[in-house]
Amino acid sequence: MRMNANGQVTIPPELRARFNLREGDELDVIDVGGALRIVARGGADSPGERLVRHMRRHRFDNPDVGGLTTDEIMDLLRD
Repeated sequence: MRMNANGQVTIPPELRARFNLREGDELDVIDVGGALRIVARGGADSPGERLVRHMRRHRFDNPDVGGLTTDEIMDLLRD
């Protein structure tokens, strides 16, 4: 594994799958006795929580829903 100029590293796909890590998950890097340890914050989200986080992150990319309130979006979905 190599760190880039921004201090970023890529976690290999097999480890992401094994530890159920997904895009957007929050991780901490901590010092444990002189060794770095990567720790997921607050436990794994449910599939529904991941979906909501994804929708919130991308809602302004869609011109049909950008800037609408939750109630306005729900009204559109109900029609």
